[in-house]
Amino acid sequence: MNIAIFGGSFDPFHIGHKKIVSLALEELDISKLFIVPTFLNPFKDSSFLDANTRLELLNNMYENDKDIEIISYEVNNNERTPTYKTLQYLKKNYSLNKIYLIIGADNLKDIHLWYNFKNLVQEVEFVVVSRDSFSLENEHIKALHLKLNEEISSSTLREKMQINCIPKKIQKKVKELWKK
Repeated sequence: MNIAIFGGSFDPFHIGHKKIVSLALEELDISKLFIVPTFLNPFKDSSFLDANTRLELLNNMYENDKDIEIISYEVNNNERTPTYKTLQYLKKNYSLNKIYLIIGADNLKDIHLWYNFKNLVQEVEFVVVSRDSFSLENEHIKALHLKLNEEISSSTLREKMQINCIPKKIQKKVKELWKK
């Protein structure tokens, strides 16, 4: 089975993430897209929404989509989990032929610092999602590219409480969470 892994904080999941999911399903030769919310991003100290809430939002968002599977592995670990360990978990539990790893262009500058990077680069094909403000130059990996025509970030969305940037299916729930 050919799959793509799309991991992240999804804090909260927004229309940019939704477009990445659509692009991956349209442009990559995959049977399934695995969305993997982090317990806590290895490069951050906290999150706005707790891990279980983010997992619940993703499950609600894609509950009826057979091409997408939400993977709770990192949230269930209840600790920061490097991508390489998640990859090993998926390889152990699924019959995988080709593995694409979707990352944002903002991760490129520090990609070589990721846990077990030398092995990771041997086991996946990187897919870089680019926005106009990030360079795609990188000496550490060769990658496919997905062009996202959406300038949005979860941090800006949270700061300005831009509820219109949240997919309609989970908008009400996110609005309730923001009021707390």
